[in-house]
Amino acid sequence: MSIKVKEYRVRDIISKHQVTPGSNEQSKVLPQVMNNDELTKAVEIAGYSYDTTQDIFYSAMDAWQRKFGYCHLYDEAAAVMGMIVDCEPVYFQYGGKKWLIEFWKGQYDLVTGCEVGVYIEAFNLKIPGVFNGTFYDCAGDDDLLQISYCCKKKGRILFTREGKHWWLTGFKLGEFSEPSELMMDISITLKDKIMCKAFVAGLKKTGYSDKEFFVNGNTVRLIFHRPRTPQPITRTRSTDRLIQTKNEYLCNLYQEITGAYDDMQDKMKAIEEKAPEIYDLIMNMGKGEKFYTQHRTIVHLNKAKQLYESHETVLGVMIVIGVFGTGLFISAQLLSKISEDSKKIREGHPCPELKDTHERKKIKGRVRASCYESRE
Repeated sequence: MSIKVKEYRVRDIISKHQVTPGSNEQSKVLPQVMNNDELTKAVEIAGYSYDTTQDIFYSAMDAWQRKFGYCHLYDEAAAVMGMIVDCEPVYFQYGGKKWLIEFWKGQYDLVTGCEVGVYIEAFNLKIPGVFNGTFYDCAGDDDLLQISYCCKKKGRILFTREGKHWWLTGFKLGEFSEPSELMMDISITLKDKIMCKAFVAGLKKTGYSDKEFFVNGNTVRLIFHRPRTPQPITRTRSTDRLIQTKNEYLCNLYQEITGAYDDMQDKMKAIEEKAPEIYDLIMNMGKGEKFYTQHRTIVHLNKAKQLYESHETVLGVMIVIGVFGTGLFISAQLLSKISEDSKKIREGHPCPELKDTHERKKIKGRVRASCYESRE
């Protein structure tokens, strides 16, 4: 599954602009009208690279997200941050430590995406009455695994990914999907026979039978379609539908605005001019800055574990408020914006982001259809 990819990398281009994600300096280097180099710079600051061959974004090896580790709380926060994603964590013991290899597929606001992440036990995170489990570090350079997968939607290949990585991802901008429509054909080469055996045991414990995966040497191949593990409690049928209505609206709006363009640079310029709020979402695609910023406290806990143990209740409450409070606030803002724009269109008033009459008429029909569907 080898693919020749033309990468946009800007390490040399942005040597004069070393920016910490989330800092005030970051917003200063994102221009209002971008050329190719500036678009590339903005994408890499967000932690991604762009594959022109497949028209997908994917995580860089040295992405800033690598500093943030992972735990189950992140999966619980995904839905309230606008991400309706199936997750499949596979836990196993190897080398005296607990490992986590997790698969994800679904809708991340404006993008359809798939992920495979590799994590190693760091410490136990205890938030009384909320969470008690392992917090994981992202795999280091010595623990990278050879991973490949093919992401299919209703049998049609959306994209493929391959590489030795800790977080192998792919995100298709403007594509709307239900998680159940997606399937991942995954192959993972473990470090040795012992690790392979441990991972297989983890798969079986997760709920996969011997007939649902194939082992060749130290490589395990499986299909991830229907999750075997219970999904986050933040995902319910009603909330999934509400959030997906918002996600589909955003994808349709993106397609409406960029449909006349083939080049990503031209598409981004059109988005900046007609719907700048969508540009902000694009720069936070997948598990972007806003997602990880809410978990920054956990990273601090990893660096100061003694402080955490002595103040676990107070800090635990801070994490919960930061993750779920901010997530709900952002979701509420977006839904309110959609409701407001829909009302303006139905009443015949111009939508601020769509001043062109022809565009507005097409959006008007789609919004009405969406409203009728949501009432059923």
